[in-house]
Amino acid sequence: MESVALTGFGGFYAGKRVLITGHTGFKGSWLALWLRALGAKVAGLALAPETSPAHWTLLGLDGIADHRVDVRDPLAVHAVMQGHRPDIVFHLAAQPLVRRSYREPEATFSTNVTGLIHLFEAVRACDAVRVLVNATTDKVYAEHAGGSGYVETDPLGGHDPYSSSKACAELVSDCYRRSFFDTGGGVRIATARAGNVIGGGDWAEDRLVPDLVRAAASGRALKIRNPHAIRPWQHVLEPLSGYLCLAQRLWNDASLAGPWNFGPGPAGEISVQSLVERLAAHWNAIGIEPDGGAHPHEAATLRLDTGKARLHLAWRPVWDIEATLARTAAWYRGFHDRARVDSADDLSAYIDDARRRGLEWAT
Repeated sequence: MESVALTGFGGFYAGKRVLITGHTGFKGSWLALWLRALGAKVAGLALAPETSPAHWTLLGLDGIADHRVDVRDPLAVHAVMQGHRPDIVFHLAAQPLVRRSYREPEATFSTNVTGLIHLFEAVRACDAVRVLVNATTDKVYAEHAGGSGYVETDPLGGHDPYSSSKACAELVSDCYRRSFFDTGGGVRIATARAGNVIGGGDWAEDRLVPDLVRAAASGRALKIRNPHAIRPWQHVLEPLSGYLCLAQRLWNDASLAGPWNFGPGPAGEISVQSLVERLAAHWNAIGIEPDGGAHPHEAATLRLDTGKARLHLAWRPVWDIEATLARTAAWYRGFHDRARVDSADDLSAYIDDARRRGLEWAT
C-alpha cells in the first residue's frame, strides 16, 4: 500500500513536517494513515479517542508523534507547535456532533472557536508553518429555500450550536488570514467545507452509519428521526484527497487561500431513507423503524456546489455512492465478522481508482 500511496501528489508530502489536530478522530485517523504512507513526518495533537473500538487505535500506526492535548489549552498547543515546527497544519480537532452541541453548547464553542484561536496564536509564534487547512463543515451556511447547492460565497449561518460554532470558525479563519497572515511570506490559510463523510472506522454517537452498524451488530432495528433529510454523502477519503490537493497547491499559490467545498455531486445527495436502503443491500442485518419523538432542529436539505474545487484544483470525487456504500459495508462486516481492519486496502483501492480515472493528484 505505501509504495502505491507514495506516488500520489507528485511526492510533495515526502519529508514534509505535518501536524494534524484531531488525529485520533475518524477523519483525522484516516488522514494520518494517508500522510504516513506519503512519507510525511507526522505529528498529531488530540484528545484520546472517545469510542471503543476506535479507528486510530486499530490502525496501530508507528512513527507518528502522538500528543494528547486539548486545543482549549493554549500553552500545550504552543508547546507542540514549537516542538514539531510543522510545514503544514491540518486542523480537524473539533466537537463535531450536532445533537451533542445542543447538550453542551459551551464546550462546543470553546473547542471549535476558542481552540481554533489558540491554534492560530501558536502558528503566529512558529515561523516554520507555510500552509494551514482548517476543516469546517457543509453546515456553516445559512439555510436558504430551494434545492440549489451552496457555493463558497453564500452567507454563513448555522441554527444549532455546532453549525454556528463552525460558521464562527470560518469568520475567525478569515480574520486571522486578513489581519496577520495576508502578506507575501505569510501563512496560507484555507477552510474546507466537506459534506457528510462515511466509511469504515467511525463509531461516533448520533451519526447515521455508526448507529446503523451498532444496531445491526446487536440484531435490532435503528430508530430514524429524519428519514427524508437530504445530505451530500461521500467516502471519508474524498474530502481528504481534497484537503491534500488544497494544501499542495497552496504551498506555491497564495491566491488559493479562502473557503472550499468538497462534496459528492448530485448523485451522492440522497435522503437518509435512501442511504439506509442502499446500505442494507450490502448488509441485510441493517434495519430501521421511525422515531416519532421530538428532536432538535436540523436542516432538511444540504447540497454543495463543488465547481470551484473542480475548476481550480482539478479535484473531483473518485467513488460514487454505490461504491462508497459497498466499501463502507464491507469494512464493517470485515471488522465484526473477522476482526479485520481494511483501511489500508481501501486507501490503496481508492488511489488505484483515482489513477484509472486520470485524476491529476494520483498520476
